Amino acid sequence: ETVEIVGIRPTTTTTVTGVEMFRKLLDQGQAGDNIGALLRGVDREGVERGQILCKPGSVKPHTRFMAEAYILTKDEGGRHTPFF
Repeated sequence: ETVEIVGIRPTTTTTVTGVEMFRKLLDQGQAGDNIGALLRGVDREGVERGQILCKPGSVKPHTRFMAEAYILTKDEGGRHTPFF
């Protein structure tokens, strides 16, 4: 099955030739499983912690985003010391 390796480095497309869990070959892996994926044409140095394996075109990596955060006050059970 064709998959994409997304995150940290430029997105790479490859094919999964096998899935292993605790040295046993499986037909599939699910989200949350700790698996070993045998990827065609990708060596160990080509993948690093923090990257994800996904269906091609399903995930788009982002390096910038806008967010709004509300920090609880001390009375609400939040921080006792300020950030700055």
